[in-house]
Amino acid sequence: MSTVAPSQTSSTPTELRTARPAYKVTAARVLRSEWAKLWSLRSTWITLGLALVFLVAFGLIAAFHFKSRITSGGPMDRDLADASTLSLSLFGTNFAQLALGVLGVLVAAGEYSTGMIRSTLAAVPRRLPVLWSKAAVYGLIALVLATVGVFVAFSADSGILSGTKAALTLSDTGVVRGLLGAGLYLGLVGVIGVALGALLRSVAGGIAVLVASLMLIPGLTSLLPTSWQSHITPYLPSHAGEAMFILHHDATTLSPTAGLLVFLGWTVLALAGAAVRLLRTDA
Repeated sequence: MSTVAPSQTSSTPTELRTARPAYKVTAARVLRSEWAKLWSLRSTWITLGLALVFLVAFGLIAAFHFKSRITSGGPMDRDLADASTLSLSLFGTNFAQLALGVLGVLVAAGEYSTGMIRSTLAAVPRRLPVLWSKAAVYGLIALVLATVGVFVAFSADSGILSGTKAALTLSDTGVVRGLLGAGLYLGLVGVIGVALGALLRSVAGGIAVLVASLMLIPGLTSLLPTSWQSHITPYLPSHAGEAMFILHHDATTLSPTAGLLVFLGWTVLALAGAAVRLLRTDA
């Protein structure tokens, strides 16, 4: 009696490697990954919601306040004397920029605080695509949300201020440019927030630098000699950004195009600093 042993096939390591589906890091996959990570955070929904509320609510409050001053016959505030529908609808920009900038810092620095950045860089060893993807994804989201918010605020304010000296419509010169400029400014603020978070790798540090750059330093320039202020103030990030969306310009402000170029320069500088640190230091 003879027995025949069943034949056994052994797989070599090479065969196993070829059978396993190949994984390739591509720009589209990195973008999808950053998109998924961003929307998985509860803070994203909350902060973006707050930014939209700031844009619309404060724009409405400013318009109602202006209209009440006119109807009551009371003295007009100095800040509102030359107001227009555009400037009143963009009253919430200063508050929205903080929300969008802070969320940008969290998008980048939050991964360092949790240690998740190590897994991210292990999956994308070249590193820089991670930074570009974070900036692109969040910058686009901030741009779209801010643009929608300012157009909604302007549409509502147009109805409130119709028939007053501040009345403007979308067909008036400079209005659409101002609204698009405000949306672009807030989108770039979000990108700067991402860059600061990646550069400093600290949520607290990134927020501190962001607030100082956009709000504190412009106020401190009033302590400088008058001859210096005219050469420095227009080129600060907040003033250059404001030149992108204000309706009227004078000798103390940059033109919309110059303001855009200067603010883009600040954005590129922040991203360049973040890229250099990402390449030269460990996570």
